[in-house]
Amino acid sequence: MFGSSDLRPRPLLPGGVPRSSRGLLALAAALLAAVALSDLFAVFVGARIYTLIDEDQGFVTGPQQELDAAYSLYQTAGNVQVVLYLPCAVLFVVWFFRMRRNTGLLAPDRFRRGPGWAVAGWLIPLVHFWMPYRVAVEMWGAAAPLPADGEPYRASIWPVNLWWGLFVSSTLFGRYAESRYDNADAVAEVRDAVMQYVAADVLDVAAAAAAVYFAVRLTNMQRLKVTEGPYRTDVQKHASK
Repeated sequence: MFGSSDLRPRPLLPGGVPRSSRGLLALAAALLAAVALSDLFAVFVGARIYTLIDEDQGFVTGPQQELDAAYSLYQTAGNVQVVLYLPCAVLFVVWFFRMRRNTGLLAPDRFRRGPGWAVAGWLIPLVHFWMPYRVAVEMWGAAAPLPADGEPYRASIWPVNLWWGLFVSSTLFGRYAESRYDNADAVAEVRDAVMQYVAADVLDVAAAAAAVYFAVRLTNMQRLKVTEGPYRTDVQKHASK
């Protein structure tokens, strides 16, 4: 009977109030930033190797000692990337699982799979290329506010699509570049493989930034739905854009 959604009783969120994942988010974001910095360092060193090799003939255009030093530094950059990537991946998956559990309390009907898939989906070969994305989409929908009376609303999932598209692209292109680099024999082949590695690292930087944006947006949406109620408010409208 009333046109204002503020006058109708607000349903309680099922399952209790989710605990905040902002501490995990801060740690994951810091590690993602460190990974991005290591990628940028690898891009710088890879570009240096590229300039030391002649484009047409594949000859070294500078002193051999300088190229050897660049190769050594490039190997070091790769080792740093691995050392940072592993704990970053573990912490991000822990945050991902915590968010799946929390958003499951907000809207359990939005999920087709149990919270265990928020971890298992990353570990199963081939499945890990699409299962975490499906879980992320479901979490986004669960954290999105409900529309007010007479207000059509569908939460835009472009942050999820952007993050996952960049993540899959950087992963696949990185594996291709690694194969080309490992199989390169001639200097010219090494040069081409290094540039493909550089492109993969640039994609990885973009994917890390998109992951942070996605994670921050999802965490804020969950917090607002808990503190402001399940229906859209002016604050939630701004946060969901």
